[in-house]
Amino acid sequence: MKKIYIIHENQEWTTHLTNRLTELDLPFEEWHLDEGLVPLTETPPEGVFYNRMSASSHTRDHRYAPELTGAVLSWLEHHGRKVLNGSRALQLELSKVNQYTALEKQGIQTPKTIAAVGKANIIEAAKRLGSNSFITKHNRAGKGLGVQLFHSTASLEEYLYGPSFEEPVDGITLIQDYIESPQSYITRCEFVGGKFLYAVQVDTSEGFELCPADACQIGDLFCPVGEEVEEKPKFRIIQNFEDPIVEKYESFLQENNIQVAGIEFIRNANGRIFTYDVNTNTNYNADAERAAGKFGMLELAKLLGEELNK
Repeated sequence: MKKIYIIHENQEWTTHLTNRLTELDLPFEEWHLDEGLVPLTETPPEGVFYNRMSASSHTRDHRYAPELTGAVLSWLEHHGRKVLNGSRALQLELSKVNQYTALEKQGIQTPKTIAAVGKANIIEAAKRLGSNSFITKHNRAGKGLGVQLFHSTASLEEYLYGPSFEEPVDGITLIQDYIESPQSYITRCEFVGGKFLYAVQVDTSEGFELCPADACQIGDLFCPVGEEVEEKPKFRIIQNFEDPIVEKYESFLQENNIQVAGIEFIRNANGRIFTYDVNTNTNYNADAERAAGKFGMLELAKLLGEELNK
């Protein structure tokens, strides 16, 4: 019997999708790839495979889950299985360097960035960047890993050689021009089936990156989960959002064979858009969706059902 296979390493982020699949009476099976084997001498089962492996898996003690997933996707694609968010999507999920080069190739502007390995080279990168304010972040990131704001190389050096420095899992630290939004928010565009679903405005007054999942800890920041009522919600879906960037994003996703993604951008004081993150295991905020009457996981479940019926 053909079914939908969900490839992941975090049950908490997958429950919302499996609930929707159950609601639509669609057959599915989860492949939790924190460890396992890849039977290259065997043929994969029939069905539709959806990859939502996360770049931050190592923070949940699943250090080699992305590498295992890469092997599984290669096996599936070799046998011609239908894979949503396949090998190319995983490659971009695991490297912001790969994201930025792919975005720039499609004419999508990213913040000025230098990648560095080694503390002395991180300091040199900051000097080369020549910005008054800059941030550090991990190349293989997610959850705001390694994101720090600096206004001088002296403060960066103090951080690098102090107790709070976070070593990136792949060794690559990014030094990036700090783009400040006058309104202190970023915009995240969600895509399902490679097509625009909605845009959500995310309040960043309390930090640089906020995961839209219903339960997601980033340092001391906690995403709203519905029990708390806020006067100003951190996540708000923008009704009737229109911007030429959407068409560019759809072309980018098509070019890189990505079916499901959340793409984040920020506008500077002049209104110019800088795109800085492509998330291929996108999560959705329940409060924002409930208020807008739009549901990402439901649309994703419908897409998987359509692919299965094909």
